[in-house]
Parts: sequence; structure tokens; C-alpha cells
Amino acid sequence: MTSYKHFLGLGIAGNFALHLDQAGEAEDFKDVITEDEAAPKGMFPFYLPKQKTSNALRPKEMLYTYPLSSTTIKLPKENVNVQAEPEVALICELSYEDDKLSHISPVLFSAYNDCSIRVSGAQKISDKKNWGEASKGIASDLLAIDSFSDGGVMDHFSICSFLRRDNELHAYGENVELSGYSYFYNKLSDWMRNQINTQEDFGPLEDIKSYINDASQPSNAVISIGATRYTPYGETTFLQAGDEVLVVVYNHTTYTIDDVVKSLSQKEYKKENMSILAQKVS
Repeated sequence: MTSYKHFLGLGIAGNFALHLDQAGEAEDFKDVITEDEAAPKGMFPFYLPKQKTSNALRPKEMLYTYPLSSTTIKLPKENVNVQAEPEVALICELSYEDDKLSHISPVLFSAYNDCSIRVSGAQKISDKKNWGEASKGIASDLLAIDSFSDGGVMDHFSICSFLRRDNELHAYGENVELSGYSYFYNKLSDWMRNQINTQEDFGPLEDIKSYINDASQPSNAVISIGATRYTPYGETTFLQAGDEVLVVVYNHTTYTIDDVVKSLSQKEYKKENMSILAQKVS
């Protein structure tokens, strides 16, 4: 997949209650103080669309490698635990005034896998997010956003995820409505704009605004808005070659979770009002 090679790639940490605890990452953010207890902890880069021009330590070189795939997850060469992270991705248009981001406009959404290395002691959260090609996942079928606000189409969508191992489907992430995100719609858009403009290099976080300016202020971005909670199976199961990761964003007024399971069991990955990401692990 090459559709987003000129897009900025950003993610959000801690936008769904308890996920950071399940992922073993809460300790990383112990010194990050937010004004609102329910607010996400911060944002991180997973892809920068312009080649690095300095010898500075940050951003790390790997962030310039395009990581998105709609079909494959390639495990790192190192012997480390890797976990899928079921999320929603927003395809956004970006506007700027002077050296600041002035507006974020989400226009499309899809199923997304913010696949992550689980290691302790990483300096930055981005160090666990991009280890090369096909280390992230985004569905090829995108869904249009009529209005990123209450009353819009996303009110009617839920997300769920599964892992197929040895031809058996296992629920990996909880089945939840998108309204379950801590910050969503205008509250999320306002928070993202402010966070990008003000986030400093501190603890696990990085100065994203400087990265954006160095990349000549990209006009588009893929932004993953936070992983949902795991099932007990997903919390304790790491990926291995031969698995298939399945993340589904679906209209819950049209389909039930049983309908989703039936489609996945039959490997029917093209459905109206569904965005299905199916990635083979290698």
C-alpha cells in the first residue's frame, strides 16, 4: 500500500480507559500530567513523509520508513513480543497559519492496527511503533465522514478485533462503540490541534510541531486515535508467524457482532458499511 506515503502519520496514547494499563505502558506516562484526568496522555509520530536532513538523535531514522500495509504484518527481526492494537484511523486534512497547525479536518475513517513492540525501557513511545515496512496496518476500505460531530455517521459505528490462529477465531479486543473513546469529535479535534502545537520533548513524548515543520507542513495525515481495551485473550497473546490479525469497524445499526464473526469466519472481507483490516503475520 502506497496511498499515504506523503501523509504525516500520528497516533494518540491513552484515549481509551484502561488500555495503557493492559499494554504495560501506564508507567511510561507516570510523569505526564494532563489538565483533564480523562484526557489522552499525548501524541506520537509513527511516520514522517520527508527524509531526515540532520544528524540529531530525534526523530529516529526509522520514522522515515513507510510502515503501513493493508495485508501484512512483518514481525521484527529481534526476538521481542509484538501485540496488535485495534484502533480507528482518521484520514485528515491539515491547515496551518505561520508555524502552527490551525485546523484538523477528518474526512474518512477506517479500521487500523497500531501494532506495537512490548519492551520496557524505551525512551519514546515512537520507538515501539515503527520497526520497518509493514509494521502497521490500515484497511483498504475507507468510510466517509459526513460530520465529525454528534449526529454524524460515526455515531452508528463500533469496533471489534480478532486473531485467527490455527484456523480458530479468538476475540482480541473488546466490541465497543466508537463513542466509547474518551475524547471524540470536536473535543478530540481541538485537543489534537493544541497537543501538536504545544507538546514538548518530555518523557515518552516528542516535539511533534518541529517534526511537522521540518517535513514542510504536510497537508494530510493518518491519525490513529487510540487502541481499545483487550479481551483477556488479547491482553496475554502476542503475535506469531502464521496468525491473521482482523480489525473491523462496522455499522452496528446494520450488523450485529454475530454478523461480523460470520463474515470473518467465511473470510468475506468486503462488506458495505464495514471497514475490515485483515493482515497475515510473517
